[in-house]
Amino acid sequence: MKPRSRALDSALNRMSAKVSPPASVPKLFYKIGEVSRLTELEAYVLRYWETEFSGLRPRKTAGGQRLYTQEDLALVLDIKRMLYDQKYTISGARKQLQAKTRARDPEPSKALIGSIKGQLQSILDELNACEPLTIRRADSQGKTRSDAFGA
Repeated sequence: MKPRSRALDSALNRMSAKVSPPASVPKLFYKIGEVSRLTELEAYVLRYWETEFSGLRPRKTAGGQRLYTQEDLALVLDIKRMLYDQKYTISGARKQLQAKTRARDPEPSKALIGSIKGQLQSILDELNACEPLTIRRADSQGKTRSDAFGA
């Protein structure tokens, strides 16, 4: 294999600089090295946090590379703030994140679930009380046949 010339390398660098998105446009996915640089954390710390915090689950490529989303990046920064700035323990930070998640997505009340079940049951009762739907259509030989639905 022939080594590339400097001219070719500089041309490729100029082309890639033109094609890369501007800094104001966030990327969809970040590799672990990029997240490490952005958050000023070592990659092994990020991998460890994946085992400790259930919300931090980056996608993995077929080759096993981790791909972090914007949400993952925000979570890493939240965890870093809690552990390093606010001096939480890992279990304390985990509890704080679980409380935030519960506050954002409260469980529906039993009364609400019961109400929905009642409404669905009344809809089902109405459907069962209806006459079966009969559709007349021609088969492949041109003969008319009837199909009953809902019987």
